[in-house]
Formats: sequence, structure tokens, C-alpha cells
Amino acid sequence: MVDLRSKHRAVARVVRPSLRFAALATAALALAGCGGGSFGGAQSSGGDPSLTDRFYQLFGSNSQAATTTVTAPTPSSDASLPVCPAVSIRPGASTFAVGVPGREATGNDLRYQATIVRTARDCSLNDGMVTARIGIQGRVIVGPAGAPATVEVPIRIAVVQGGVSEKTIFTRAYRTTVTMQGDNTVPFSLVAEDVVYPAPTAAVGDSYIFYIGFDPQALRPEPRGRNQRRR
Repeated sequence: MVDLRSKHRAVARVVRPSLRFAALATAALALAGCGGGSFGGAQSSGGDPSLTDRFYQLFGSNSQAATTTVTAPTPSSDASLPVCPAVSIRPGASTFAVGVPGREATGNDLRYQATIVRTARDCSLNDGMVTARIGIQGRVIVGPAGAPATVEVPIRIAVVQGGVSEKTIFTRAYRTTVTMQGDNTVPFSLVAEDVVYPAPTAAVGDSYIFYIGFDPQALRPEPRGRNQRRR
């Protein structure tokens, strides 16, 4: 299992923002509502209304306020189908903060911070494989040091079988570019449509979870292959 918590601590630290920044964060989180999920390549948005609309076209009202609490999965209307796991933010990976180069992302050195405010999912079953679509909406909030014109937001999605010893069934990192547009708060959305894993048995299906979270490690270059020659 990729440890989102340790990677997050190593690259970007959760910050204690200034009063102005805290007010913006509170306003962004207040936009989140409540809802549910359904059993039924990634698309991303940096404030693009057409892609933001796509989130609602795919999931409609079947979305929920982002949470780190693991809730019960959504049962299928067909008893022969597996449940569609609930979406939960991995503890320790709920925010992504970036500071001035060479300084900690705190106080006046904070450039921007990203948070997740809404999630959605649906699932379909074909030939023993579950294909899930995971929708994520969030906000990038400009800090006192000012954000660049565009920022890259790294997110990891994992399918985990919970229990005493967690078992990772699927994991993949995604990156979305957000155009800041000179605003203090810019929304973004990402829809991952390539989450595929073997359908669980009825005995363990209820223990499956869709974990999401910011993963700064995804912004690092891919390691050079052992057989790749240096130029």
C-alpha cells in the first residue's frame, strides 16, 4: 500500500494559515453539500465550466461532502452485484500545501493550498471485473506569498480491502493542472474512469474502500530505468 501520509509529510506540510487565508478556506469548504453514491483515463478541470459540468452530468446528485470518515458502502439494487465502496480521504492526505522554494509552507511563505470538498462514485460489473468512476472536486486557495499562474495538483486513488491488515487492490496517481486566473480561490475537478479491479466476494465486499488523497510524490519525475542509458 502506498503510504499517502508519509509522502505527504515529506513533501508538503499541512499549514496553519493566516486569518485571511483561513477565511478563504472556510468559505471554500462551506460550498460542500451532502449526497450519496450509486452502483451503476481521467478527466480534469482547472476551473473549466465544461469539465466541472461533466462531473454533475456523470454523477448528478450522487455526490457527497468529502470526509476522512469511512462510511458504509452503497448496496446494489441487484443482490447479485457487489456493493460500490464508499469514498474516503486518507487521513493525513486531505490537504496539499506549497510554500516559497526553500521554505516551509506556513504563514506568509505559503503560496497555495489545495483541499478536496466533494466526491462521487459509481460502479459497473462486467466479466467479473468492477469498473469504477471516481469523481473529485476541490479548491485551490491562494496563500499570502501568491500562487503561480498554473499549479499541478497530485491525487492518488486506491481501492483497499479494509480490516486488521489492509490490502491494496488497486492504486494509481493522477495529476491535474489548475489555471489560477488571478482569483483567490479556484475550483478543480477530476474524474478517474480507469479504476478496474476484480469483483470481491460477498464475504469481503463490504470491507472495500475507495481511498483518495493528495500525493506529492506523483509530481516527481519517473525514476530512470535500469537499462536506460545516461545521455
